[in-house]
Amino acid sequence: MDCKLEESGQRTDSQALQGQEGFPEDGGEDGLSEGFRLLQMEVEYEHQEGEASPAHGEVWSSKNVQRKQRHWERIISSKKSKRKQEKERRKAKHAEHPGTSPQHSKRFLKALTKERLLEAKHSGPRLCVDLSMTHHMSKKELSRLAGQIRRLYGSNRKASRPFWICLTGFSTDSPLYEECLRMNDGFSAYLLDVTEEDCVSLFPLDTLVYLTPDSEHPLEDIDLNTVYIIGGLVDESIQKKVTFQKAREYSIKTARLPIQEYMVRRQNEKNYHSEILAINQVFDILSTYFETHNWPEALKKGVSPGKGYILRNSVE
Repeated sequence: MDCKLEESGQRTDSQALQGQEGFPEDGGEDGLSEGFRLLQMEVEYEHQEGEASPAHGEVWSSKNVQRKQRHWERIISSKKSKRKQEKERRKAKHAEHPGTSPQHSKRFLKALTKERLLEAKHSGPRLCVDLSMTHHMSKKELSRLAGQIRRLYGSNRKASRPFWICLTGFSTDSPLYEECLRMNDGFSAYLLDVTEEDCVSLFPLDTLVYLTPDSEHPLEDIDLNTVYIIGGLVDESIQKKVTFQKAREYSIKTARLPIQEYMVRRQNEKNYHSEILAINQVFDILSTYFETHNWPEALKKGVSPGKGYILRNSVE
C-alpha cells in the first residue's frame, strides 16, 4: 500500500512541480524529469525516516504523501484554470481586434529571423568587422571584444532590415575565437561569415569604406553596394589612427559617423569627450539609420551620455 501511494505521489508531484518557482510553467521533459528526481529524493528520504521509526513510520509516511498529493492537485487545478482563462482572454481580444497580428511560436520567429538574415546575405548591406589587429590584446580585452561581437550579432538578429556580417582576419584557432566560443552560446552556429582573409582581399577596393573617427568625411548615407568596415578594437587597445592608417595603406575610402554634424559637446566634470565607440555601438547607429534614415535618432541610440555628446536640439 505504501509503495503504491509513494508512486502515485511521485507522479502527481512531478507534474505539479512544473508550476513552482524554479521550474518553468511549460518546462517540457527537462523540467519534468528534474522535478521528478527532486520529488523522488524527498519521498525516498521520508520513506527512510519512516523505516527508522517502525512504530509510526507507516502511518506518518502515508498521511504525508496523501497531504502532498492533495496540495499539488490543488496547484495543478489552479494553473489549468488560469491557462484556460488566459486562452479565452486572448481569443476574445483577437475577436475584438481582428486586424492585430497573432502571437507566433518561438520556432516560427526563429525561422523568420533566419530567413531575413539569409536574405541580407544576397541583397542587404554588408558590414565587415576587421579582427586582424587582435594579436597583442590581453585576455581582458579579448573578452570585451567577444562580448561586443555577441551584442552586435544580437542587435542584427532583431533588426527588421539586417546587415550581412563578415568577421574578417579571424582565425578559428585564435584566442579570440576560443573566447567567443566560451562566452557566446551557439557562436559556431551564428549566421555570418568567418574568414581568415583580410577584408581587402575579399572585395573590390572601390566598394570598401573604412569607418574610423579619424576620417575627414562624414558618412551621409548607407549604400547597398558599399561594404562598410569596422575596426575590431576595444578602448584599452585603441591606438590613435590605427584604422585610419590601415585604410590609407590599402587606399580604402574612409568615413566617420556624423557625430560632429548632429551632436555637440556637453560640459562634464571630467571634461571628457570621445567619438570612439564600441563595435556594437557603431553597428546600432548604422542599423537604426538604415531602418529610419534619421541620423539624430540613430546617434542617440548608439552614443551613450558617457561619451560627452548630446544632440544639438537637446541643448537648452
